[in-house]
Amino acid sequence: MTDVDRLLDLARDGASDELVAAVDAGVPVDTADPAGNSLLMLAAYHGHVETVRALVERGADPDLANANGQTPVGGTVFKGHDDVTRLLLEAGADPDAGQPPARQMAHMLGRTDLIP
Repeated sequence: MTDVDRLLDLARDGASDELVAAVDAGVPVDTADPAGNSLLMLAAYHGHVETVRALVERGADPDLANANGQTPVGGTVFKGHDDVTRLLLEAGADPDAGQPPARQMAHMLGRTDLIP
């Protein structure tokens, strides 16, 4: 397992303290896997609100799309992680970015309460 793989696992697992320590020590906050899934994308997709908050506070790009054009906020709408979706939107995530856009996903899922 590489150091990057370990960081990606920390994001997936919501291991905020370890991940934040690595970022604070100089790991780029937008580190991503070969498919373009960033630390933020993985934490968001797995519903780890505190990890997402910590990464956003350290400058993670809330609109950074993966190789499939998916953004963190689109993933959270799809997975039903409303608290993470709201946090990303408050952090400036564009609900119309990505493929499919989070706004479109919200409308398809009947979640216009989340993203009108």
